[in-house]
Amino acid sequence: MDIKTNEEAKAEKRIRDITGITCIYVPVSNVYESVKWYQKNLGCQPANNHIVEPGMKMSIMRFFEADGNTSDPATGTIPALFLHESAEEGGRLGFSWTLDGGKQHAVGCFVTPHILELYERFQENGVNILSDRVTCGPNVTFADPDGNVWEVWQP
Repeated sequence: MDIKTNEEAKAEKRIRDITGITCIYVPVSNVYESVKWYQKNLGCQPANNHIVEPGMKMSIMRFFEADGNTSDPATGTIPALFLHESAEEGGRLGFSWTLDGGKQHAVGCFVTPHILELYERFQENGVNILSDRVTCGPNVTFADPDGNVWEVWQP
């Protein structure tokens, strides 16, 4: 395989190989309870292709686009979250980042225009807030009940 340097790649006209992200697979221990948690705390909605009921093994969660409709994984600007039942040994999303003193770090960062309201909702709902800080805009790192670590940022 011939790997090009950044300068060589810039000089060569390329067709876009990747045009977006359609979904993020999220391992959870109880899909039904996770659907309710993600709805309550992040405002996403389950897609219509799975009945929301105890014992379900998977659910596709979609966020709302600017026009008020839920996102379409093929054309939307916000990837869907695919909640999948997973054994604990299957791992969780997040990692310890050596540059931040080994604290848990998110694997994905959501964008919001109203972080204070979201932060207050998290506090009211008992969300596990791992940190809140202002770097290049206010952001909050949090974990879902299964320990999947996310961040939300207001530019």
